[in-house]
Amino acid sequence: MVNRAEQQHLATIFKALAFSARKHRDQRRKDPAASPYINHPIALAEVLSCEADIIDVEIVCSALLHDTVEDTETTQAELAQIFGERISRIVMEVTDDFSQSKAKRKRLQIEHAAHISDQAKLVKLADKICNLRDVAECPPPEWSLQRRREYFDWAKQVIDQLRGIDKKLEAIFDEVYARRP
Repeated sequence: MVNRAEQQHLATIFKALAFSARKHRDQRRKDPAASPYINHPIALAEVLSCEADIIDVEIVCSALLHDTVEDTETTQAELAQIFGERISRIVMEVTDDFSQSKAKRKRLQIEHAAHISDQAKLVKLADKICNLRDVAECPPPEWSLQRRREYFDWAKQVIDQLRGIDKKLEAIFDEVYARRP
């Protein structure tokens, strides 16, 4: 039987999942099948909870919500109001500033990775794991082999800046990176 605290945690997770699904409802992944975008945040939550045994509700919710500010009309204030300051903060730590050029955003991810919170580092690790899996298994059709390899190498530079946070997740990342095209 589920106790009251577990029930509240599950309710919060499903609330984050439903929120993310609504926000991303019209978005598609860049893979050949144009998969529903919500599959990506779900994959992060699955990596964290099923592969790395991380069941912290704020981390799992942040994984489900991690792209809402970046890719939808969601604001930090909206996340804070609905999910609280901690989840909002974690999401914002892994959100790129789209007022910057793509090259600068990529450089800033490398520079900032070591300085984000432990919770944000876990979300960042799960995000890079899922992205590398997607690029290895079903890359966007227009991505050349060179671009795929560059993405793998850039993701490794980001992750190398936050190592020491979770051996299990880092081992998963290293295993996925080893399949570099």
